Amino acid sequence: MESLLGASVSVFVGVTLILFGGTAWLTGQALAGTWRPAWQGFIYAPLLAAVDRFFIFALFEGELLSLPPYLLHVVVLLAVMLLAYRLTRARKMVSQYPWLYERAGPFNWRHSRQPKSPMEPPAEEELPPYR
Repeated sequence: MESLLGASVSVFVGVTLILFGGTAWLTGQALAGTWRPAWQGFIYAPLLAAVDRFFIFALFEGELLSLPPYLLHVVVLLAVMLLAYRLTRARKMVSQYPWLYERAGPFNWRHSRQPKSPMEPPAEEELPPYR
């Protein structure tokens, strides 16, 4: 297990998941909060993982230049980053455009079913059937 993680499990949890996972979470929130595209996370995650691997090497005598642990750290940090990105983007879309969108779960939004304005008539599918 340590050969895949590049260090002990406790170091992986402490440094990668808690310290750099928090950094990846804030990076995902920053990307979504400034309306940047999600693909930029694919640039930031390898950079964060490289710094993560260096911290593990410098502080806990882990392996520095080993590809499998590095790729695992990239995947974990990218997953955290994209999770934060999607949660923040969904929250921001609903709060920024409440007349257009409503929440459809923690990760999604949908077009609002309410009329756009009080003066606008409801859509045909919202009208009761004629008797």
